[in-house]
Amino acid sequence: MAQQTFKVDFMRYAPVMLALSGVLVLVSILALAVRGLNFGIDFTGGTLVEVQYPAPVELPQVQAALSGHGLEGAVVQYFGTRSEVLVRIPAGMAGSTGELSTRVLEALGSGGQNITLQRVEFVGPQVGDELVTNAALALLYAVLAIGAYVAFRFEYRFAIGAVVSLAHDAIITVGFCALVGLEFDLTVVAAVLTVIGYSINDTVVIYDRIRENFPRMRKASTREVINRSVNETMTRTIATTATVVLALLPLVLFGGDAIHSFSLAMLIGVLAGAYSTIYVASWSLLPTGLSARDMIAPVKEGAQTP
Repeated sequence: MAQQTFKVDFMRYAPVMLALSGVLVLVSILALAVRGLNFGIDFTGGTLVEVQYPAPVELPQVQAALSGHGLEGAVVQYFGTRSEVLVRIPAGMAGSTGELSTRVLEALGSGGQNITLQRVEFVGPQVGDELVTNAALALLYAVLAIGAYVAFRFEYRFAIGAVVSLAHDAIITVGFCALVGLEFDLTVVAAVLTVIGYSINDTVVIYDRIRENFPRMRKASTREVINRSVNETMTRTIATTATVVLALLPLVLFGGDAIHSFSLAMLIGVLAGAYSTIYVASWSLLPTGLSARDMIAPVKEGAQTP
């Protein structure tokens, strides 16, 4: 049996932690219903113009130049280096893609700088609507596929906990984006899918230990088996979460606007996932009535027992 470094009765605090989860999920749903998501150009449609400055430039300077030429609604951000700038022009602004890119170059080059046009992309509103639908379906299919995998590898009651846990993580991550007005684009969808993969990995580790401990702790209750399993895997959970968080923090603080939405959504999702593996995925096994009898294969008649 694995060494039990921690000896914490996690299930004792489950009611309080589940209440906290309920509040977070409720706030997330309300934020989505009331504030809605701040969809990026990937979903709303519009024009994306990438330009190259001969030297590093400040974003407020770029924004002021655009505003002075009638492009007040444009959003600017660095792309790679401080001399490469993305200009996002929302749908509805008058002008074709070619006309808008020309206006951007004229506005940014009005100070005498030699601005180079790197690329121009246009996303139509219909394409944006399709991307919203496809993104939602991608998240749904990912959760259902993982649930089917867990049911096949373990037992259907494990799948219930896994699906609830993943839905919990996805709702909180997306709800956070709505609450703080974080731009929701395809990079955030990628972040949520990554969070789902990270969370299920941690959940499967705990589930595997629970399955191993049931035959070893035949006389223990399901609550005791879950507690011991969580304690035995806690060192790994802390180490993995800390490593990922330490990698994400510099991206959030210093990564720039190009990956800010992705890295911040990832950070929130990883923290929610680390918590949910204990107090959502693992606890969810208790109300299902799972017991050692379900996890220990019955001895066939006439077979020798050790």
